[in-house]
Amino acid sequence: MKFLKTGWRRARPGWRLGWFLAACGFAAAVGLAAGAGGHELPTGQQFPPALTGYGDAEMGSLLEILKHRVAVAPFNLWATVLFFGAVLHTFLCHKFRHYAHVLEERHLERIRAQGRTAEAKGFEGAQDDVSFSASLFHFLGEVEAVFGIWVVPLLILMSLKVGKAATLNYLDGMVTFREPIFVVVIMALSASRPVLSLAENVMRRLAALGGGGPVAWWFSILTLGPLLGSFITEPAAMTISASLLARQFYQFRPRPAFAYATLGLLFVNISVGGTLSNFAAPPVLMVAAKWGWSVTFMLEHFGLQAVAGIVGANAVYFLVFRKEFAQLPRERGTMAELAADGTVAEPIPFWVTAAHLGFMAWSVVAEHYHSIPLLVGGFLFFLAFHQATVHVQYRVELRSPVLVGFFLAGLVTHGGLQGWWIEPVLGRLAEFPLFVGSTVLTAFNDNAAITYLATLVPELTDTMKHAVVAGAVTGGGLTVIANAPNPAGQAILARYFKDGISPLGLLLGAIVPTLIVGSALWFLG
Repeated sequence: MKFLKTGWRRARPGWRLGWFLAACGFAAAVGLAAGAGGHELPTGQQFPPALTGYGDAEMGSLLEILKHRVAVAPFNLWATVLFFGAVLHTFLCHKFRHYAHVLEERHLERIRAQGRTAEAKGFEGAQDDVSFSASLFHFLGEVEAVFGIWVVPLLILMSLKVGKAATLNYLDGMVTFREPIFVVVIMALSASRPVLSLAENVMRRLAALGGGGPVAWWFSILTLGPLLGSFITEPAAMTISASLLARQFYQFRPRPAFAYATLGLLFVNISVGGTLSNFAAPPVLMVAAKWGWSVTFMLEHFGLQAVAGIVGANAVYFLVFRKEFAQLPRERGTMAELAADGTVAEPIPFWVTAAHLGFMAWSVVAEHYHSIPLLVGGFLFFLAFHQATVHVQYRVELRSPVLVGFFLAGLVTHGGLQGWWIEPVLGRLAEFPLFVGSTVLTAFNDNAAITYLATLVPELTDTMKHAVVAGAVTGGGLTVIANAPNPAGQAILARYFKDGISPLGLLLGAIVPTLIVGSALWFLG
């Protein structure tokens, strides 16, 4: 053991990386060997099995049910182990990015040393300015790539354990990638210059009522922005709010504690801000039709309470950080905006803004009718329109939307295999424990998945239905995986945090607003 520790300390970064990959390869080999011990499912049998097909309705204890479900479908346990491996990976991403920066610095120092040696000897040495080790750790540190990375061992083990046919049936029939595709489209549309300019003008009018300073902008964006999610969908509201916060707040480089507090507040507010309607927030959309929840019902039982929670959370954080606001510049610098063609952007005609809003409305309608062809077709028309009006447009930035879509696609692939343990957990909780349990579970899975699984639990009372949805939206800001729009906000704001956004920092920043909005939804609902 001492030899291994000494060797690790003395090894060059490249060798350390090799040891790391070898350890990962060994772990994967062990996993594959264990997975190969299974057998393919009978022809026509699906995986995961229907929750009603386990035959455990008469079993009493939760542990007994979970043991039975693992015995019936052993791959359930493998899928959950890999899922929590991906969750743990997300908490370590900032560590990977930090080590990537360390490797880059070491690589640059070696290049400089080689250059000095070559110059002293009178010849030019070969220099490689790209560090493979640093690039690999940068990739491992990309939060948006985590669940996609862990999908690879999931599908390998799944094909070995339950068969290729069942694996393909799961991907092609039981998992839907409609939401990831919608998020890619709506993020690109929401980040366009006409939409951002319109939102900024509306926020500016509201901020002007408070003097137009940083405090007024901060309050306006964190109050009105999340509430827009009830009408233009939460991913669009997140994109707009995060982009405006980047311009009006984060560019001033606030202290880390203030930056994380604002980020947690944004994520929590967005999660509950979509509850004024029954069609915009994914966790509400999952239950609205089945439980008969109308817009009027949402306003009565969730909407006004959500507004009270958002305003209350904003007020508390303002009081806590009021001295920090005094240190922020009152006015931000102005720079000429460049259009996508490289020229100074011209004023935006009204009809261009109206067209962009029309494309957003089309995308929302296409998503409502579950039509990917209409959604993608409308986006292709938008790209053509963008090219025709390039002199008043920003360049279409697809890197962040595609990464976020990749993240969500990996998340839904993993999340679809977690119902075997989430459903019995939810079904055995009383009202308040159900509210708390739903909030906690949301931190480890998308809140829309939590509410969907709740619809499969028989004999839920009206108060229990309220508890599970209220808990799901309350916990939507605790982690990046808790709510579908969160990766969009992280992708936009990550550059303002050293080594990216720390999951622990986000969790600490979101706890206080989570408690405030949770109290509003529970006690006022």
